[in-house]
Amino acid sequence: MTAEAPPTTIAEDGSFTAPFELSYPYSRTVGPTLSRFLTGLQDKRIEGTVGDDGRVFVPPAEFDPNTGVACTQWRTVEATGTVQTWSWQAEPAEQHRTETPFAWALVLLDGADVALLHKVLVTSPAHIATGMRVEVVWAAERHGSILDIAGFSPIDHPRADTTASTTADTSL
Repeated sequence: MTAEAPPTTIAEDGSFTAPFELSYPYSRTVGPTLSRFLTGLQDKRIEGTVGDDGRVFVPPAEFDPNTGVACTQWRTVEATGTVQTWSWQAEPAEQHRTETPFAWALVLLDGADVALLHKVLVTSPAHIATGMRVEVVWAAERHGSILDIAGFSPIDHPRADTTASTTADTSL
């Protein structure tokens, strides 16, 4: 299959213009720290690293941000937490892998000291609040990616299923 060249136009001054898309078609390894974190997610386990001052970083930090000392100690945290702050996504884009509105939130998982950014699976800003307790909704199929967490769901609110695919409707 051969891609067609994008259409070009000639301006009144004689200059050429054409559409341009910048991309970085490469892959990289995640290294031992993120590899362990992502493998844990695949197994429905959330782990973080312990910093020089005892703080637990989720996602894990390779080095303590204050001292530069390598974070080599690991700690498993809970799949529940508290919304620290949030922002509403009324119109999801293709990369969000859902057609349902949701909230972006910083979730402080129980046992962690640094919040994780992820989706909270609610369909209205009226269904989320700072301080709300939430729990992980695991993806039906997990592959060792941050998408193994389909999102978070408010605790004590009904939902159709305890496991959701990343494209499932998990609205309240």
